Amino acid sequence: MKLLSVNVGCPREVEWKGKLIRTSIFKSPQNGSVHVFKLNLEGDKQSDLAVHGGVDKAVYAYPSEHYSFWRQEFPDLDLTWGAFGENFTTEGLLETAIHIGDTLQIGSARFVITQPRLPCFKLGIRLGRADIVNRFLQSERSGFYFAVLEEGTVTAGDLIQLLGQDPQKITVTDIASLFGRNLRNRELLHTASQLSALSSSLRDEFRSRNKTDAG
Repeated sequence: MKLLSVNVGCPREVEWKGKLIRTSIFKSPQNGSVHVFKLNLEGDKQSDLAVHGGVDKAVYAYPSEHYSFWRQEFPDLDLTWGAFGENFTTEGLLETAIHIGDTLQIGSARFVITQPRLPCFKLGIRLGRADIVNRFLQSERSGFYFAVLEEGTVTAGDLIQLLGQDPQKITVTDIASLFGRNLRNRELLHTASQLSALSSSLRDEFRSRNKTDAG
């Protein structure tokens, strides 16, 4: 498993559907070592902390393996590393095989997987296609967020080491499916709502959905 690219970006304003939108989804690959902080990477800032960033979503990773799928879907788009707004473009980490709560070492930093990415309209801004948001969600090629357990530095080319697996073994894809094909899977909803490593916002949402379904 390997870190292929480290991508960062700062907020900018872009015009979208006649309005100025502030976004940080435009990321650029970095050369050399990049410091990892508890809330983000050196040189990277989030624009809307209500849906991106914070302790539970400090770093967003996206598997390089998915790029071939999207290049076939959208052959006219120039999809280079960082095109999906990811901080880390990875190799060998797929949502179907890694779990919420798994811990990893990259460079001198340590991370824990906290949730899949739930796309917002800004992904459409980045790729110039409003329809990408729903297609991205339904594809379950979500990528995943890390919380930072230990600050350090990372560099493109670093190996990714799996330090430990969460005993519940709920995959990133399992969680993403609760927003699509498993929307009403009460057993999975209940299990997910109890995952201590899952982001607090998703735990709260799943607990709320459980109560609604039970009522």
